[in-house]
Amino acid sequence: MITPLLKSVWAYRGFILGSVRREFQLRYRGTMLGVAWTVLHPLALILVYTIIFTQVMKARLPGSGGPYSYSIYLCSGIVTWGLFAEIINRCQSVFLDNANLIKKLNFPRLVLPTIVVVTAVLNFLIVFIVFLAFLLLSGNMPGISLFAMFPLLAVQVLFSVGLGVIIGVLNVFFRDAGQLTGILIQFWFWATPIVYPASILPEWIQPLMNLNPLYHLSSGYQLIFVANQWPQWNNVLLVMLFSIAIILYAFRLFRRHSGEIVDEL
Repeated sequence: MITPLLKSVWAYRGFILGSVRREFQLRYRGTMLGVAWTVLHPLALILVYTIIFTQVMKARLPGSGGPYSYSIYLCSGIVTWGLFAEIINRCQSVFLDNANLIKKLNFPRLVLPTIVVVTAVLNFLIVFIVFLAFLLLSGNMPGISLFAMFPLLAVQVLFSVGLGVIIGVLNVFFRDAGQLTGILIQFWFWATPIVYPASILPEWIQPLMNLNPLYHLSSGYQLIFVANQWPQWNNVLLVMLFSIAIILYAFRLFRRHSGEIVDEL
């Protein structure tokens, strides 16, 4: 079921890369700073949270006295959350936004979410390189545990794509799904220990955090960059298995309703 779909997407790799390139050109056309805006938006968010939580609310990470500990904790969460949020927010409307293209041309529809994912990953890499430069200049670059980023990112992208495609298909038939997604993403952000450490939560809430896949992923990133430790691989493995189940269901849902999507649009 999956292999023919993936082969059809691979056959259109030139179209995908061309679309990604055009999207970058259109996004920054007419701007003086160009691609720098990709960095400035998350940087502004990080600065606001850092000032509010470290200066106004006097937040500190338990057991950490480094001058940049909270900023690194915050960056590792927000930068990686941005990748998840961008994939979800753009996938939920990707079929609606490209309705004319879908109705006029015959091509694998999964090419459209693929373009979203490639663009989001490129945006993430730009911001992540700046984050790594900050770690290097501040003397906080992690050691070999940095390589644990790759499996974490792979699992996160897998989970994001599966969930994004499901929401994108549902949004074609139930337009409220897209509106609801925006609200749920905001709640999901604050339900994930990104701005605050999980240790400050009441004891009765902490076991519930295990039901949040992004909690395990974000805590893995934070262990790498703040504590220079390896993630808890047993938790990552559970999220990976769940992500595989999600993306298999997404492929099945898309394949079952791909014809109806064209008619509905």
